[in-house]
Amino acid sequence: MEFWQRFEPAPDAPPHRDATALPMPDGSALRLPLRDYGEVAVTGLILNQASFAVLRRLAAWLAQAVRPLEAEVVCGLPTLGHALAPLVAEALGHPNWVAAGYSRKRWYEDALSVPVSSSTTPGQRRMWLDPRILPRLAGRRVLLVDDVISTGRSALAGLALLRAAGVRPVALGVAMAQGDGWVPSWPSATPVCAAFATPLFRPVPGGWAPDPSTRPVVTLPPATPSVASDFA
Repeated sequence: MEFWQRFEPAPDAPPHRDATALPMPDGSALRLPLRDYGEVAVTGLILNQASFAVLRRLAAWLAQAVRPLEAEVVCGLPTLGHALAPLVAEALGHPNWVAAGYSRKRWYEDALSVPVSSSTTPGQRRMWLDPRILPRLAGRRVLLVDDVISTGRSALAGLALLRAAGVRPVALGVAMAQGDGWVPSWPSATPVCAAFATPLFRPVPGGWAPDPSTRPVVTLPPATPSVASDFA
């Protein structure tokens, strides 16, 4: 089964086995794979494998959620945040965006780098900001964008990187806020906005069922009616 390629008319009911169709802001559903971690399962979202139609709509929903914050610059985290950040910046009317990266160029400075790890990528590497881009960030309202927040490790590294540049972002924006495992370590001064949020899943007879108590409380876009032709 190919995931993240199209929206479905409605969510499905548990128990779920290898996948689940989760509700979206417009009443449609997006089918995501379930990854078995033993006591829990989590939903998977790989944005650079999503169809353009799905990616554009997720970006539009995130832009709706963050618009009241009046961000002036979008900074995208590598790697999957790079699929989302430019579309969000464009939807907000920005002429460009800022890309943090894992690749060091000759003119980069150690002071503008931080170590980073994530739940989906083994090992540790460094994340960098181009010092030549700092004037684009200085004194501006910056929105930090990543694909998913799950453990919070990569997003916290993004906060540290912006802090090294003298920036405190107005919020973190993600396509999917996954579970509540990241909440205890997340700074309350930085709100989290998402296109959609998903709980963790617990084992039940026949598969998995969502645990509503683990659904994170984040800022979501307003609910809007779906268009039937989207699912033709």
